[in-house]
Amino acid sequence: MVRLDRVTPDHEDFQDLIKLLDQDLWNRYPDTQQFFAPHNKIKLDANAIVAYSGDSPVGCGCYRTMEDEHVVEIKRMFVKPEARGQGIALSVLTALEQWARDEGKRRAILETGTNQPEAISLYKKLGYEIIDLYEPYVDSEESVCMGKDL
Repeated sequence: MVRLDRVTPDHEDFQDLIKLLDQDLWNRYPDTQQFFAPHNKIKLDANAIVAYSGDSPVGCGCYRTMEDEHVVEIKRMFVKPEARGQGIALSVLTALEQWARDEGKRRAILETGTNQPEAISLYKKLGYEIIDLYEPYVDSEESVCMGKDL
């Protein structure tokens, strides 16, 4: 059984999972990750979730409010490779969306990459549609931006 905990972005388990996510992104995008790394920093006002299998952290995600206070950007979605295929990412994303709705948010946007077909598939499954690239991704050929009304 997976447990989802709401945490702050400086939570140790969230930070450990983010390190694994960053390694994964460097492996998938070795030529461009240095450009995106600064945009992946999460401020302490973000809302984060860590998924646990027993006592072990196995996945995470968060969102931050955009300039339009009714829009959130989903960030830092990750599930450890050995825990994939169990619906953990789906659970994390669904919980993030509900949290955002509870705060009165009306839309979620996100950026993923062309080398992450499993992420694109998950987002489409949950009703996200491809949208125009937004800053800072407008010139990235590897970026895929998606959005969904909450």
